[in-house]
Amino acid sequence: MAYQIIAQAKNASMARALEVALRAYGFHPLEQVDGVLPGVPNLFGIEGVPVQVPEEEAADATVLAVELLKEMAATDQ
Repeated sequence: MAYQIIAQAKNASMARALEVALRAYGFHPLEQVDGVLPGVPNLFGIEGVPVQVPEEEAADATVLAVELLKEMAATDQ
């Protein structure tokens, strides 16, 4: 099964929250692997932590992910 990146979360905890929300809506996101180095806030680069779903779910999941990230950013301030 091929996966596609649908969003870039700014940190691992936001990516996990997004994955849980996507799962709750019936999508099948690729689970992030634990093991991030302590004290290193973002091992993935300036783009953020990638959130991936199967290619056939990507179009619908992207719409939801964008809206969820907007809400997360609004409550983060």
